[in-house]
Amino acid sequence: MSTTLLLPVLLLAAMVASAESLTLKPGCRPSCGGVEIPYPFGIGQGCFRPGFEILCDNNMAALGNTGQAIEVFVLSLSVTPRPEARVMVPVTWQCYNTSGDPIDWYIRTVDYNPAGVYRISNTRNELYVLGCNTFVYTNGGPRGRSTYSYYTGCAAYCDNAQSAKDGDCTGVGCCHVDIPPGLSDNKMRFTEDPNWSHSGMEFGLCDYAFIVEKGSYTFRAADLGMDGRRTSKPLRLDWAIRDSNGSSLACAEAPTMPGYTCVSEHSECVDSTNGPGYVCNCTQGYEGNPYQRMRARPRKEFPCNGICQDIEGSYNCKCRPGYESNGSPKENPCTPKFPLPAKIAIGIGLCVFFLVVGLLLAFIVHQKRKLAVHFEMNGGNILKKVIGLAIFTHKDLKKITNNNSDRLGNGYFGEVYKGTLFDEARTIVAVKSFIKVDKERIQEFTEEVMIQLRMAHPNVLKLMGCCLQLHIPMLVYEFAAKGSLRDILHGKKQQKLTTKLRLDIAIGSAHGLSYMHSEDIRHGDVKPDNILLNDNLIPKISDFGLSKLLNLGEKIAKKVIGCDSYMDPVFKNTGLLTPKSDVYSFGVVLLELISRKQIVYGPNGSLIIEFRHIYETEKSGRSMFDKEIVAQDDILILEEIGKLAMACLKEHQDSRPGMIEVAEQLMKLRKKTLDDASNNTEMGATADATLSVPPSPISDTTRLIHS
Repeated sequence: MSTTLLLPVLLLAAMVASAESLTLKPGCRPSCGGVEIPYPFGIGQGCFRPGFEILCDNNMAALGNTGQAIEVFVLSLSVTPRPEARVMVPVTWQCYNTSGDPIDWYIRTVDYNPAGVYRISNTRNELYVLGCNTFVYTNGGPRGRSTYSYYTGCAAYCDNAQSAKDGDCTGVGCCHVDIPPGLSDNKMRFTEDPNWSHSGMEFGLCDYAFIVEKGSYTFRAADLGMDGRRTSKPLRLDWAIRDSNGSSLACAEAPTMPGYTCVSEHSECVDSTNGPGYVCNCTQGYEGNPYQRMRARPRKEFPCNGICQDIEGSYNCKCRPGYESNGSPKENPCTPKFPLPAKIAIGIGLCVFFLVVGLLLAFIVHQKRKLAVHFEMNGGNILKKVIGLAIFTHKDLKKITNNNSDRLGNGYFGEVYKGTLFDEARTIVAVKSFIKVDKERIQEFTEEVMIQLRMAHPNVLKLMGCCLQLHIPMLVYEFAAKGSLRDILHGKKQQKLTTKLRLDIAIGSAHGLSYMHSEDIRHGDVKPDNILLNDNLIPKISDFGLSKLLNLGEKIAKKVIGCDSYMDPVFKNTGLLTPKSDVYSFGVVLLELISRKQIVYGPNGSLIIEFRHIYETEKSGRSMFDKEIVAQDDILILEEIGKLAMACLKEHQDSRPGMIEVAEQLMKLRKKTLDDASNNTEMGATADATLSVPPSPISDTTRLIHS
């Protein structure tokens, strides 16, 4: 027999052996993505009992009939001894701004009850709530004294950003409770009580809630800043045979009713322990699928190396056709009955096959080893233990960037590409090259990644993850669609900016730097290139420069690097880097915002020197202001920003204001612009009344804006 003819024979034998499973329905797809699909579950028409449909898309198994468009992916399905489905369900979350208003959320309910099949297991799951000022609850059951027959939930609170501790889920940042039986959906309700407001909070601006299988989750403080869009948790579901209205019969009545499902010869009915209905088990001493019309077989304690046949009080055991046993197959294995030529052909075929497989495996091993070497060299063994950091593989990154097809430009260290995460929101990201990491730089690189990861603020560019399997590591950040402040002020993306818009950019940037300073992080390289802007021109502080060169508590940098024009003279001359060094650089940024001149302009122009000279001689910086924004209503605001910039640029660090004070001064100026606008509106209304012209009614929206 030739090798070509022999391989199909071997494949057919394997298929026959596979078909002998006693849990799968004959003629139906046996699995999806490694998940075995036992009846009453099934894929495709005629392969499942109503309510037990399984969907298979892109080799991923998901529950059908959940009552929602959200996919609930299946990890495993079991028929006996415990009827259970283990699935992955997204977490529920809601995020707020510092005013306490919800700005983003994911509150999607999965209703497991439309077909009356599933209940969330109360013995195998528990409810977790994460947050720094939140109360979340869920409910279920038929209407009782209130809308539902039971409610359960808990409250989580943080006094400050450091309150929550890893592994401690007793109310500080995290709480958890058991759930009652009969729960058929995972709907979470975030309380709207003003006592749980996030107004004025600078930390813990997101709340999370999820039901998860017991023992699979341990709280980490970093989870208070996790990306809810990309997070799912395992959940265990009990299932039973019951009507869609939940009025199924118990075992005392079910065997006499139409549609009774315990059809195997050796099956018995057992009442459900979670909700109405019943399940089927094999009788003692037998195993198989009690939901199918086939004879169950004796359990494995009755050995058989071939085909087992049940007989009353005992069993027979014989080899499959084409196989033989040296003695009884109860004690000895069954081996193929092949003549010598067939065995030689098999031997030659196997040699060729294993040679090809060996070469292929060697190539795969070489590639994996290469990726592993890069991963280790780039600090992967350290970073893989960091909670909340997404580590993408090389394959993931190629998929995210579509093979680097959309190049955004050059960053400080190399190429920057636009990409799309494969989460539900299809999040747009920027993928940047970093420095080449060697043995001396591993600690420096990993510390910078961890510093950037812990920066959770609306005005600090968010690190989404990294890829460490490349020769040079790649970092994945949130996408800033408008580019840098330098692009907006001086580059190709230059656009018209009002005084109020420039002031908002300054305020957001100051808040981001204030937050970094509160976390004992000094930026060290503040300049318009490192202030990025999103679609709404909200500023994001990026490229933390020298933060990686300083251990916590240190003030003297080992290396003085950065842009000379924006660098604090004290730091430049001594290496002393303090938060006041960032204040000096921010003062330069303020000058660029109000003048729209680069730090060095024209053949000999120096923005700092020229502005300081004019300010000291003319007691005003008006002649330096951008002509586009010099208007009667704005000149006083611009003068105040110029004065604040001069205070930031003072020679002695102790004479400069702190970044918190700078942000507060800018906020006062912003409030003044709103007050002036409101006064102008009132004056216009008075003038209209004088002319006997009826004033237009002010909408509620206008009142809110000017309040």
